[in-house]
Amino acid sequence: MAYTWFILLLTIAGTTVMVLILHGTSLGQALHDRIPDRPRRRLFVASVSFFLTFTGVRAVVYAILHHIPPFHFIEAGGRHVHHLVIGIVILLLVGYGWLCEIGVGTDGSSLFIGRLMSILYGVGAALTLDEFALWLNLRDVYWSPEGRSSIDAIILFGSFLAASAWGAPLLTRSKEDKKK
Repeated sequence: MAYTWFILLLTIAGTTVMVLILHGTSLGQALHDRIPDRPRRRLFVASVSFFLTFTGVRAVVYAILHHIPPFHFIEAGGRHVHHLVIGIVILLLVGYGWLCEIGVGTDGSSLFIGRLMSILYGVGAALTLDEFALWLNLRDVYWSPEGRSSIDAIILFGSFLAASAWGAPLLTRSKEDKKK
């Protein structure tokens, strides 16, 4: 059960650090100035947290498999609990929050809450997709050749997030095109 708490603490700590950096430093202001569109800022923040979480989780699982303390698998009642469960819970909470229009930019909702929700979305998506191969095979194939589908899912969805954040201007019509 210590692994569960460690992943939760790692998630909370990473989220807190990212929010503090984005909200309390000049980096947050630069992000706000350079990406003035709020949905694109949320996509950018989600993309960064997605890739950082994926990297961190892979490192933790590597440490578990190589018996590096204090890491070990989550077990509840003798059953292994995969980190995709934590990811699904986070995605459900973020989805519910966005359905309630928490942090979406309407009615003067907080920029801080919007950034927090974006970070949590990236974290939840990474935790869930990191075990995509488990969904397909219904057995643990994390480091086996079948586990490659998790990496493919991460690359595909991460690319989609990144392209949505950075490539959105390429997909929208410019003001000159609209006048024609």
